[in-house]
Amino acid sequence: MGETTAKVHEIVKYPDPVLMKRGAPITVFDAKLKQLVEEMFESMYAAQGIGLAAPQIGLSQRLTVIDCSFRKDPEQKVVLINPEIVERKGKQLEEEGCLSLPEIREKVSRAAWVKVKAQDVKGEWFEIEGTELLARAMQHEIDHLDGVLFIDRMSRLKRDLLVRKIKKMQKNGEW
Repeated sequence: MGETTAKVHEIVKYPDPVLMKRGAPITVFDAKLKQLVEEMFESMYAAQGIGLAAPQIGLSQRLTVIDCSFRKDPEQKVVLINPEIVERKGKQLEEEGCLSLPEIREKVSRAAWVKVKAQDVKGEWFEIEGTELLARAMQHEIDHLDGVLFIDRMSRLKRDLLVRKIKKMQKNGEW
């Protein structure tokens, strides 16, 4: 009975409509939610990511998991439920990728430091601060919960070129 293997979910790809929708707040903090969080970490690791939002596995809910250490340091595993950015400072321009937009990497401007207020799996509110990669990951994942993708943060010209490229790949069955 002690064997609990977390199910690995398939990652939803752009332009799935679930990715463009604001996630619903989570109100029930139970064993099912804990299980979902475990499955999200497993799905994220399986897809070689450092962050995963519920909409990316087809669930329109305000839940995201992040691990900037990619499994190396359990202390760095972050679970954000119903998160909101309460403060941001500075600027960083770094390359980002997204599991829902495989193979696409582009520079995106984000705050260099953020403070996020969120709930944990028990429903307790807490605050977490992040700089550099963690700050970027939190902003990227919270964007997902608002139906915003990192390509929406690019210049219109760059985004249009990418969307055209994706459409061509879809037509050729490569997406």
